[in-house]
Amino acid sequence: MQKTLSEEKYKEVRSYFAKLTRAIVPKALVIAVISGIYLFHISFGSFPENYDFSSFQILLSLKAILGLWLGFRGILQVFFGIQPFVFKGHRLPFILVILIIFLSQIMYSI
Repeated sequence: MQKTLSEEKYKEVRSYFAKLTRAIVPKALVIAVISGIYLFHISFGSFPENYDFSSFQILLSLKAILGLWLGFRGILQVFFGIQPFVFKGHRLPFILVILIIFLSQIMYSI
């Protein structure tokens, strides 16, 4: 995009996307975390003694932990201005989102 637009137009488009992201992301983070916690509770509930997890539940719990970490990290950043102490860049969260997508595909095939 930067190669095809003039410098002035590029800054204008970039600021538009930044404003749009700031308006949408906070609400989406809260909804994602709350619905994730609810779905985690519904999927697992209470466990009797000597209960073995199915492979689906193991993958679901891994996805839930990754998703909750991403959601709480985002909520802390957006609403409270708390920057993460570790992994300050966007590379790790992006990799975790890709990993969650792959885990979803594996769960679909089980």
